[in-house]
Amino acid sequence: MSRLKAFREQKNLTQEELSEKSGISARTIQRIETGKEPKGFTLRALAKALEIGEDKLRTNKIDYAEPELNDTEQKDLIPVEIDIINYSYLKLINLSSIPFIILPPLNIVVPLVLMLALKQRNSLIKQLISVQIIWTIIAPILFILGVFLKLGNQFTIYFLAFIAIANVYIILRNTLEIDKNKRLYYRLNFNII
Repeated sequence: MSRLKAFREQKNLTQEELSEKSGISARTIQRIETGKEPKGFTLRALAKALEIGEDKLRTNKIDYAEPELNDTEQKDLIPVEIDIINYSYLKLINLSSIPFIILPPLNIVVPLVLMLALKQRNSLIKQLISVQIIWTIIAPILFILGVFLKLGNQFTIYFLAFIAIANVYIILRNTLEIDKNKRLYYRLNFNII
């Protein structure tokens, strides 16, 4: 897969959408994705439209010889994990929790199954599922607390509705933020899974 195609798909853009955003013809984008090297204005316009550095689109980089490392230095190297995020799948997995808000374990299980089935094990999806896990733990505690305070049946029903609506809001707000800014609005500083 070409670098341009990978970055374009990561931003959830079609060739036509990238063409409109960059001012480069869709035909030129097709040629670059099949192996032609982008240069000059084309390279700058595509990099700007994709919000990446120009060097990331160049395929003919000069490879410099890496220095040889002794055994001690090689052991000290830390592997770097690069997340390739498909934002369409991310939104799908996020929205899959909504039908199961009333059945709390399923609002975790369904996104987990989708994560595994779609082979999307990146940090953002783990964050989404972690938020649902925390919500699934906190919601019953708040509900039971409301029952123990004996504020009445009507308050309990309203409180249960509030808990469900708040979770729907969190899911929809995260979906909107994924769509606009490619990040989560409600997130944790840690992953549970």
